[in-house]
Order: sequence, then C-alpha cells, then structure tokens
Amino acid sequence: MLALAYRSRVSSFKPSFKVNTALSLARAPHHQSHISRTYAAAPSALNSASGNSGSTTTTASHDIDVVGGVTRIKDLKVDTEVKVAGWVRTSRNQKTLSFIQLNDGSTHSGLQAVLPPQTSDTLPQTGASVVCIGNVIKSQGAGQDHELQVTSWKSYGSADSYPLAKKRHTLEYLRTLPHLRHRTNTVAAIARVRSTLSQGIHRFFESEGCINVMAPIITTSDCEGAGEMFTVNCPTDEEDSKFFNKDVYLSVSGQLACEALACGLGSVYTFGPTFRAENSNTKKHLAEFYMLEPELAFCDKFGAMSNCERLVKYLVSQVWSLNPEEMNFFASFYDKTLPEKRDGILESEFAKVSYTEAVEKLQEEIKKDPSKWQFPSVTFGTDLQTEHERWLCETYTKKPTFIYDYPTKIKPFYMRLNEDPETVAAFDLLVPGIGELVGGSQREERLDVLEGRMEGMEGYEWYKDLRRYGTVPHSGYGMGFERLICYLSGVENIREANAFPRSPGVAEM
Repeated sequence: MLALAYRSRVSSFKPSFKVNTALSLARAPHHQSHISRTYAAAPSALNSASGNSGSTTTTASHDIDVVGGVTRIKDLKVDTEVKVAGWVRTSRNQKTLSFIQLNDGSTHSGLQAVLPPQTSDTLPQTGASVVCIGNVIKSQGAGQDHELQVTSWKSYGSADSYPLAKKRHTLEYLRTLPHLRHRTNTVAAIARVRSTLSQGIHRFFESEGCINVMAPIITTSDCEGAGEMFTVNCPTDEEDSKFFNKDVYLSVSGQLACEALACGLGSVYTFGPTFRAENSNTKKHLAEFYMLEPELAFCDKFGAMSNCERLVKYLVSQVWSLNPEEMNFFASFYDKTLPEKRDGILESEFAKVSYTEAVEKLQEEIKKDPSKWQFPSVTFGTDLQTEHERWLCETYTKKPTFIYDYPTKIKPFYMRLNEDPETVAAFDLLVPGIGELVGGSQREERLDVLEGRMEGMEGYEWYKDLRRYGTVPHSGYGMGFERLICYLSGVENIREANAFPRSPGVAEM
C-alpha cells in the first residue's frame, strides 16, 4: 500500500464556537405594541428631506441616494448613524410610532426600524423596498438587541398584491415563485449557508495546497458510464453537420479532466455545475447541481478518505461558527438533532468498514426480522440501498463511516483493482440521517490493468496516455453540494438547496 505523504495545514484545526440552541427568529413589530418611547432626534445633514442639519423632523424623503454608503444590517453597531436598504417583511402602525421589520438578506433576524406614526397610505407594506437613515440604538423593547431610530427614509418600490403575505407558506408553494422565494426565512437562510460553505471549500483546499481548476461543462466523456447524459445540439447550415464534428454532452462529472490536470499540476479540485438526465422526481435528485471534485496526486484511497474527513469537519465547524442564527433556525424548525449531528462529526474519528464486513453485519441484522427491511436481500455484489447505508452509520458504528473496497462488478473502469481482483479501491462516506454523502476511489494508474478494463471503449487514448507518460498513484472523490446543504440544514428536499432547481418537467426562469 502506498504510504501517503500528504500534509494538511488545517488537519489540526480545532473548532471554537458557542451555539445558542434557542431559536433566533426574525423580530416582528408586535413586540412593541405596549411600549411608549421618547426619542431625541440627533442633528444630522441626512435627517430630513430638506437636508437642514438642524432639523429634528423625521420624514419620508425623496432625496435619499441609495447608491453608496449603505451599511449591511449584519454589520450594524449601536451608537452609529447609518443608511440601510432592504425589503419590508412586516409593518405596523401604533398611536405614537410605526414599525417596519427590514431585511437586506445579510442576516436572519433583520432590523426593526422605528418611525413616527404613519398613515395607511405612507406606511411601506410587506415586500416594498425602502432606504432608511437613522441612529442605531439599544432596543427599548423585547425581541431584539438594537433597532434603528429613523430620521429620514424613502420607499423605492411598492409591492401591491405581494404574493408572500405575512403567513407561513409551504416550500412547495414557494417553488412556484423562484424569483421571490429567497425573501423568506428558510430559502434565505439556505442561501447564506450555501455561501459560507462555498467559500469554506476554497479556503480548505487552498490550505491543503490544491489548485482550483475549471473542468469543462461540454464533454465527450461519460465518466460514470451510466449513459444518463444531456446531449448538446447546435443547428448548423449544413444538413447532418455537427458543431463539434462529434457527439457532445453536458458533463456528469469533472473527474477525468481533473485527473489529467492532477498528473502534471499536482493535487487539484474543481467545483461547478454538473448534469444528470435521470428521469427522477425524488427529493434527492436534481438535473443540474454542483459537485465538488478534488483529485489528489501521489495519494492512495486512505489519504483521500483522510482529506475528506478533514474537509467535512472544517465545513461543519465553519457553518456553525459563521451562521449560528441560521443553524439554530434549522434546528428549531427542520431537524432538532442538528447540534447532535454536529458534535458527532466534530468529536469523533470517522469509522472505516470494508464492504465485505458491512455486508456480513447487514446479513446478521436482517436475519433477525427481514420484514423490517424494504430490501432484505443483501449479498456480496449488492449495491447498498439508503436503508442499508443508514443502518451502518446510525446503528452499527453510530458515527460517520467510510465503506471501502467495493465489488469490482458494480464500480466504473477507472477505479484501482485491489490485490483481490474481486474488489476495487472505492469508498463512500455515509453519514447519519441521509446515507451516502461522498463517493470516491483510488484511480487505476497501471496501464496494463487499465487497458484490460477498458477493452472495447473508444475515445479514451488521452486517458491511457496519462499512464504512459509519468503515471502516479492518485485518488479523488465527489461530493454533491446540494446534498451537503440538505444534510447540514435538515431540509429534506434537495430542491430547496438550489436557488433555481432543475428537475424533470421543471426549468423555471
């Protein structure tokens, strides 16, 4: 077995964060319904429509410039004068004051803005866009730490007949409004978590010494061998002529391209869209989704597993550290076990179980009561189902688990044959709650063995050349990004993890 010499600059990372398990929800204006306030307006050149710096009149202004100088709500500090811009979640009039709940997308809880009493005609309604200038002060009411004492404001866009009224909408309904659903708590929280994870991926692999590369989206190769690919057609002036002079497809994986780059640049990774023409409407499948695919040079399967474990732990720590409001929201409304899952990932060493052992343990368990299983027949060569994967990591090992050395006959040609030719150096990472999260392998670097497995396959001479000219042991894996988001958020349907999901019959916008 190849001895791995792959050092990580983040492998000693120790997460440090505190998690408030109490729900952090958006603060609604009704918290102030019985509160009497007295404000002393701060002199400012920005606090009136006329621009009179001595004015203390709070008014709707038509002179506020939204371009430049806007502070994001997540960055507000008490005792500062700011300009904020966003969209109204809720609004409410009282006798002496009016309140709007403002959100600019930067934070889960948003900002309560306090105005003088408005009429029903002047109070901005849910969905409207507004710009407010004022002073950030400690809140005098319950429900928020600080709020904005507005000295001048302007409504930029009204929202008559806004389809997202103040009530709870189903996620299915929100999918019919892909252009607006990101204004809701769940979809906005997913977007911020997605951003944190995306940036974390790049930070992690940079610290590991990997080069970020872009694999082509248009390809001639079917990496998975499944044949479920979208064909790219481009009409030309000549009958039966093809734009590329050959059949081309939307990529199902960037792996093969990454192998070529890794065998010259060293360890690389690609992170981009991939496509599967699988006619499936389950909550686990999308036709277009993002894949993270590292390819690690001079690395065996155990080195790739170690890299994968470090990555998952790093991303979990990052998202709980940087998005505590969102994660507490998910834990309250979608999966109360999220803190437990987090601790199980960060505090344990991932288990490693051979496929052969996994099958033996499954057979022992299923024998006790086959009626409990949807797929009770498990033998060597069985492609494990989700119920098998979940039992292995939730009951047998009780933690994230790598299953490795799968049967040769159920895996693609590029996976390295073990000394026992009945198995290949493949591995999957199984996690409690969903089953498979990552799939990978050590690649076959021996030309003679590869040629034997590729007999009859055409168009892959370049792939064989990588073994002819300076071949090296290398390994890699793929992680579905939307599946990772679902796992960390507890949101079950993968369509919520993508802003504009594509699935059979669905391609809005």
